[in-house]
Amino acid sequence: MRIGHGFDAHRFCEGDHVMLGGVRIPHTHGVEAHSDGDVVLHALCDALLGAAGLGDIGHFYPPSDDTFKGMDSRVFLREVYAKIKAKGYALGNADVTIVAQAPKMSPYRDAMRACIAEDLGVPEDLINIKATTTEGMGYIGRKEGLLVYAVVVIVPTLRPL
Repeated sequence: MRIGHGFDAHRFCEGDHVMLGGVRIPHTHGVEAHSDGDVVLHALCDALLGAAGLGDIGHFYPPSDDTFKGMDSRVFLREVYAKIKAKGYALGNADVTIVAQAPKMSPYRDAMRACIAEDLGVPEDLINIKATTTEGMGYIGRKEGLLVYAVVVIVPTLRPL
């Protein structure tokens, strides 16, 4: 088994929604980003890539490349997971923590789990989404942005020769 950790953060900007875990969530702001700014999927991609020793999301989808401007991060997740499977691994489980004062995550948690599980082709019980605040402290507490931590376990699917 291999373990990977991912992290992503984005500042809020003008807008009317945020994308989290592949789900469009109404909000008073959007996020500054090159793609759709889905911090959940970006952190999850980094965790998967890290577990497999494949670098990070910026290596495969650099913000300097206009090909990825405004792109749906679900595309990134599906492509990253294809790389993981090609190396002979499958998801053991994923644990995601969203840190934000707003918007409230609980109404969307199940939809995020379902979306991620669908993209990875795994049962929903392998995906855990939880959320917390910083109790008003720091840039998160001032509602200037949000961040996500993701931890994954990947397990071999191919027997070594």
